[in-house]
This record gives sequence, structure tokens and C-alpha cells, in this order.
Amino acid sequence: MRRPPLTLTAMAVVTEPPPPVPSPTAEASAGGRRRVTAMSVWAVAFVVTWLVIGLPTDPAYAFLWIWAGTVAWNWGRPWRSHLAFARDWIPVVLLLAFYNLSRGFADNGRTPHAYELIVADRVMFGWATGGEVPTVWLQQHLYRPEVHWWDVLVSWVYFSHFVVTLAAAAVLWLRSRERWAAYMRRWGFLCAAGLVTYFVYPAAPPWWAAQNGLLTEVARISTRGWKEFGMHGAGNLLNAGQIASNPVAAMPSLHTAWALFVVLFFLRSTRRRWWPLLLAYPLAMTFTLVYSGEHYVIDVLVGWAYVGMTFLVVGLAERAWRSRRSRRAAAVGDDEPPVPVAPAAPVPARD
Repeated sequence: MRRPPLTLTAMAVVTEPPPPVPSPTAEASAGGRRRVTAMSVWAVAFVVTWLVIGLPTDPAYAFLWIWAGTVAWNWGRPWRSHLAFARDWIPVVLLLAFYNLSRGFADNGRTPHAYELIVADRVMFGWATGGEVPTVWLQQHLYRPEVHWWDVLVSWVYFSHFVVTLAAAAVLWLRSRERWAAYMRRWGFLCAAGLVTYFVYPAAPPWWAAQNGLLTEVARISTRGWKEFGMHGAGNLLNAGQIASNPVAAMPSLHTAWALFVVLFFLRSTRRRWWPLLLAYPLAMTFTLVYSGEHYVIDVLVGWAYVGMTFLVVGLAERAWRSRRSRRAAAVGDDEPPVPVAPAAPVPARD
């Protein structure tokens, strides 16, 4: 049988090489370069703004920087995905702003509790501190007019309270929105429990007790470490926030509660060899707060108890909600009529 002659178009299709297909490796390399460039710009802008204005300790200000960081990390994605981040996070920022504002009304003109906290710390540690509370004992042994390396470390650990919890939530949002929602439910419950306690039991920190004659001299030194590097403006926003903050929001210590909360949330998904490093963070925060005059040890212990209560209560509530949904789905399934099954076709007999 004779084949038909090839047309010019068919010959061109056969002879011309196919157009080059973009290599996945090349695309990944270009995306990686864009990400490095965007993150570098973000980092430079963050450092410059930090040195000029101050560290982002306000929830709305910190949110803007975290949002900008996620945009830089996923620079190649459409803007719809970046706007989705704002959609999910704006309620969280509003709740944090309400939390900060409402703490200022916790005392309601009442004299805050202080004496019983002093007694509790002396009972627990007075045998080792010569009858002093740990804050006074630590400052007697470590605090000097000149700044030492531990003062620098204390300032950085104290600042991490305002960033680590939000940054961990941002990473979760990027990786798994389901885990982010579980994280936010627990964090919201923890903040709400602490806020209720501030209203029911307003308590003052050691520096307030010293100012009112209940303790010997206690210096509030949580931000002095930055001056060692000439970063006098680094703590401007933090210092302003401390001046305007409510001095009766000491029981429980949400600084250490947040630190332990973040560690426990990620502990099971982390290799055990990293557990000591993770658990060192809430211990470092505890030392920071007690040494700098921000909290008593009893505040820390109650904060840790609130973390345990948070995981227990929210975990049980989630389990009950899943069980209820399963029962409801099963009930709906039972009410539906059975689907008729067509009779099987007869199988023809073989000869």
C-alpha cells in the first residue's frame, strides 16, 4: 500500500525540535533567589526600624512585621494568599489589643496583692536565700551599675516574649492551617484565663512592692542589656509600654506561661535530642523575670499550672466536639434510605 506524501506542515512538525520545557530545577533556583532577596530586604528594614523606632512589642506592630515576613518568604505567590493571612490574623490582633487594654482596668482602684506573694516566695526559697525573696537575692549577687553579659541575655530573653509566640503561629499558618487553629484555640484560652485572674486577683510585681516599702530595693532592669551595644533606642517601645502597663498583671506570669506553651505545643513533633534545648527557654524566661524584678517565682509556677489547665481543658473540649460531630454524622447516615442495589447480571454458562 502506497503512503501519502508528507505535506510541508507535517514535515515541519517532524523536523523542528520541540520548544524547550522549563526545568523544575531552574524554576526552584529562580524562586529561591527571589526568596533570598525579599527576605534580605525585609531583614534590613526590620533592623533599621528596630534601631530607630524600637522593638515590635505592640501586637499590631508585631503583626505587620510578621505579615511582611510571610510575604517576603512566599514572594512568588498571588496576593490572594497574602490577603488570606490578614483575613485569618486580624481577629487575633484585635483580641490581643483588647487583652492589652483591658489589663489596665484590672485593679479598678483596688490595692493590689503583694504581701502574700512575698510570703510564698520566702517560704519556698528563704532557706536558701537567707530569708529574702529570690528577686532580692539575685539582684544582690548579680546586679551591678555596669552592664554584664547576663544583662544582655536577660534583655533578649525578655523581648522574645513579644515575638516567639506570634512567630511560631505564623510558621504554623504557613505549614498547616489546621494546626494553626489548634494553636490559637489554646493560646486564646490561656490569655483569657490569665485576664480573668487579673480582675479577680490583682497582684503587683517585686519592683512595685519595693517602691511601696514591702521589699528592700529592687531595680526594674529587663531592658538595660541593650545599652551595652549602644542600642539605646532598641527598647523605646518596650519601655514606653512598661510605663503605661498595668502593674497588677503579675499573677499568673503569662511571660513564662507563653514560653512553656510554645515549647509544649511543639515538643511531641520534635526529636527528643532537642528537648533539653527547648525546655531551657521557659527556664531562661523564669530567671529573666525573677532577676529583673518583673515577677515572683510563685507567679511563674501558677503560670505553668495555667498552661497545663489549658491543654487539658481545650483538649477535652476538642475531643467532645469531634465525638458530637461523629454522632451527628452517624445519625444522619441512619436516617437516609438505603441505596438500591441493581441485581447482578446473569453469568452466561460456558459450553
